[in-house]
This record gives sequence, C-alpha cells and structure tokens, in this order.
Amino acid sequence: VQLQASGGGLVQAGDSLRLSCAASRRSSTPSAVAWFRQAPGKEREFVAAIRWDNGDTYYADSVKGRFTISTDDSKDTVSLQMLSLKAEDTAVYYCAASRLYSSSSSFYTRPITYAFWGQGTQVTVSS
Repeated sequence: VQLQASGGGLVQAGDSLRLSCAASRRSSTPSAVAWFRQAPGKEREFVAAIRWDNGDTYYADSVKGRFTISTDDSKDTVSLQMLSLKAEDTAVYYCAASRLYSSSSSFYTRPITYAFWGQGTQVTVSS
C-alpha cells in the first residue's frame, strides 16, 4: 500500500481544513487507515482511524467533535475534515494503513499497528 497525503496549509484559529490520503493498493486491501500527527518536540500521536471491514471510526479525545474521518465509495481516498482548528492542532499530519485486524478499538490507535506510512503534510494554525 502506498499512501500520499495532501491538503495541509496555513490557516487561522477557527478555520477548517480537509486533508486527503490517496491509497494505491498493490496487493491486499488494508484493514484500516489512520491519521497521526507530530508536533515539533513531541511524539507522534493518534488522531483518527477508520476500519475497512465495518466502517467503524475512532478519534482522539482532543479532536472528537471537530474532526471527521471518512472514505469515498471506492475506498481509494481517506479524508480528514478538520473544523474549528486550534493552535494546538499545528503539526505534521501523516496517514497510515494497516493490514492487521483486531476486535480491540485501542489497537487501531497505536502507531505500531500501521506498517504503511505516507509522507507528512504540514498543518499550521495561527492564533
């Protein structure tokens, strides 16, 4: 699975932004696609994930209610709609794909679950 993230930019606090992750599937379909982010000097953190098999979605508490992860009908693109952006949302955002399955929701929030990573896209929110 090859992933290409896009859509980052510089916005003001309160603005919206939509990130896209284009997935090129060379073999098996991924089990889930997620977005992570990493701010300068901080560890990479989970943002949101969507499962391919049942469409379940998972969100970090910090973005719940503001961010929405979705996929198109062909499941070739995963989007992250970000509303009411805050300065603390500033980070490099990465999309990632996994071929592993688990019944545990926390499984899909861990970076180690994802073997395939796209390049990051910078999101900067000015206050």
